[in-house]
Amino acid sequence: MTRTILITGGSSGIGLSTAKLFADRGWIVYELSRHGSDSEGINHIACDVSNPESVQKAVQEVFARTNHLDVVISNAGYGISGPIEFTDINDAHHQFDVNFFGAVHLTQAVLPYLRQQGYGHIIFTSSVAAVLSIPYQAFYSATKAAINAYALALHNELREWHIKVSVLMPGDVATGFTKARKKDQAGAEIYTHMNAAVSAMEKDEQTGIASSRMAKQLYAIAQKKHPHPQYIGGGKYKIFCLLDRLLPKHLVNWIVGQLYS
Repeated sequence: MTRTILITGGSSGIGLSTAKLFADRGWIVYELSRHGSDSEGINHIACDVSNPESVQKAVQEVFARTNHLDVVISNAGYGISGPIEFTDINDAHHQFDVNFFGAVHLTQAVLPYLRQQGYGHIIFTSSVAAVLSIPYQAFYSATKAAINAYALALHNELREWHIKVSVLMPGDVATGFTKARKKDQAGAEIYTHMNAAVSAMEKDEQTGIASSRMAKQLYAIAQKKHPHPQYIGGGKYKIFCLLDRLLPKHLVNWIVGQLYS
């Protein structure tokens, strides 16, 4: 039986590279996003992950076309930047609606089907920023930290149905994510380091890992019979996360602050 995958946010960046890789390897691929189209081996379904009804409808359409799903990748997300004090609360809410609750909506929509079939693998795209919280990107970091906590709880809840749960935490990846970030200039005259910090962060992103490497790692995770709950994308980021566990938190946070000051 041909293996089948559903991925959100598959119209660009890591998601698109991942959708193409799975399609090239012979999988049936369903890609859910607001902006996308069918392409060779990839079936696009319009979906806004921040809207639970939209997600439910899209998942129902997937299962109307297929009788099983082997892998579900929750990848949709975007970034905002700006000082916490001046961030518009509506922007902060929308950041959570897409990055975190979008993953929740997807999970709740696919679980009845996965439980009925008695297997499946849900993989969340998180970020190293979940572990090393980035100044002037606090709400993005918070959404990814929430994903990590959510996935660990889900991992234990789904054991009896043989549904696996994993998280991949990429570091800096060169994609259109950087250009799409919503940058709020409110408070820039007070937080005078903000623009330099955001520029440094964006330079790291644009000189970072190719999205194809993250796609290959997601594919490798999907093949594992007994996957770990969490994976880190990129060798140097494994070192950063290891240092976070070994060094005092105040020292690690100070170092992060110096990198973006």
